Amino acid sequence: MGSDRLLTTGEAAKALSVDRSTLAHWMREGLVTPTSVTAGGHARWNLDDLRRQVLALAQQRREPPQSES
Repeated sequence: MGSDRLLTTGEAAKALSVDRSTLAHWMREGLVTPTSVTAGGHARWNLDDLRRQVLALAQQRREPPQSES
């Protein structure tokens, strides 16, 4: 889906096969950033960008912790 159309949080969550509340939680925690936020405070997502963010997050979580030397 290489569309430039911005999705609502519900639409984006469905496209990622996660619950809407999960995506909203990730956003509140600063783990993912919406493409834009409406004047009413609603997040809008570019699906390609969101998928990149989720992939990067998954890769970070798989890396072993860095030892402090």
